Amino acid sequence: MATIAKDIHAELGEALREGNAERAEEVTRRALEEGVDPLDVIQQAIVPTLTELGQEFQDYKIFLPGLMLASEAAKRSSALLDKALSETGKQAIVLGTVVIGTIQHDVHDIGKNLVSTILNAHGFKVIDLGRDVAPSAFLEAATREGPDIVAMSSLMTTTRPGQRNTIALFAEAGEREKFKMIVGGGSTDQRWADEIGADGYAPDPGSAVHLCKKLVGAQ
Repeated sequence: MATIAKDIHAELGEALREGNAERAEEVTRRALEEGVDPLDVIQQAIVPTLTELGQEFQDYKIFLPGLMLASEAAKRSSALLDKALSETGKQAIVLGTVVIGTIQHDVHDIGKNLVSTILNAHGFKVIDLGRDVAPSAFLEAATREGPDIVAMSSLMTTTRPGQRNTIALFAEAGEREKFKMIVGGGSTDQRWADEIGADGYAPDPGSAVHLCKKLVGAQ
């Protein structure tokens, strides 16, 4: 297959920056029709663009709505690329597996969804449990899927104790040492992560990618 052309690279990157999902899909389809390797599109266009946008978000150069739109556009493009990969029998390099969810009694999932999308683009297999996830559901998914990392989001301080309860349940079940457990969300910080015995804390999607790569030895 052909290496991704510079014009396609630029067009897809621009579509992601604009948060234009329809254009991102159109450019991706054209790339595939021209015989471009789906992995090249992911590695040369989607990942670099989302990495740059994540850094700009950290630097307050763009804001959450823009990052959300870019994430949705990337998700639409990635769906086409994943289908193309499965049809060719090829697989993207998987850095690790992450089970992720918003903690019990918390229905906020915008940040969690962003993290899921960006982790997937960066080469992680992501098993998204959704929102309002009970500690037992995290444990069941972890024992079933065997992930490298269990990631828990909490936006509200009233639901934050669910992260502590989940880590405690893993310990009670004798499963704690099998997984790296990390936390994020508006109600959390590094001090909280240290207090409950988490393996890490990420304040935003870009940081979550760096943390997960570090935990699986990919950087």
